[in-house]
Amino acid sequence: MRQIFLDTETTGLNPESGDRIVEIGCIEMVSRRLTGENKHFYLNPERKGNEEAIKVHGLTDAFLADKPKFAEVADELLAFLQGADIVIHNAAFDVGFLNAELKRLGRQPFHTIAAKVTDTLLMAREMFPGKANSLDALCKRLEVDNTHRTLHGALLDAGLLSEVYIRLTRGQDSLVIHHDEDPASPQADLARDLSVFSLLVLEASEAELAAHEGVLAELDKASGGKTVWRYAMA
Repeated sequence: MRQIFLDTETTGLNPESGDRIVEIGCIEMVSRRLTGENKHFYLNPERKGNEEAIKVHGLTDAFLADKPKFAEVADELLAFLQGADIVIHNAAFDVGFLNAELKRLGRQPFHTIAAKVTDTLLMAREMFPGKANSLDALCKRLEVDNTHRTLHGALLDAGLLSEVYIRLTRGQDSLVIHHDEDPASPQADLARDLSVFSLLVLEASEAELAAHEGVLAELDKASGGKTVWRYAMA
């Protein structure tokens, strides 16, 4: 699976009122491994930046004055994104700005370019309901080091997002843990066929069964006889 972790910085919060993109950062991952293929653009938004936004990302009008316009990088950007699963934190924000830029150029909307858009904010809200789920909050919760993040930056945030995503979605795909990545290796054969293992089954002793029954009886007493699953299993 080819995934692109994408983030933008903008002149403000509302593309409908004329706010524009000033930075785009994209990081490629294939089969859950970073490839080192990235795209990063600073953009001249053709308008003044909002002071509050500049405090967030630090990209001043003077710095952006000689940078390319979105129209000049659109082909390169869209070719890189074509057909990928695009992973964005709070996707509605970034996609809204990208669609506004594409509309100015008479291009098709963003969903026609991406194979899929995955919103990690929605994922996090489902996994951690009622908790703060900003990128900074997730970095702290999932132990992703963001101590070097003093200002928001699109490429930096895309990199942090890729690490957060791995931790949000990590799981063990095999009962066999091995480090040999050669699909023809003996270890890979073992991972595909567990029948070669003879599994030892340890049965509980009478004393252990009695102790277990005592714990269940205490649970039944404490719950007022509501451990109905005990009788359903009998």
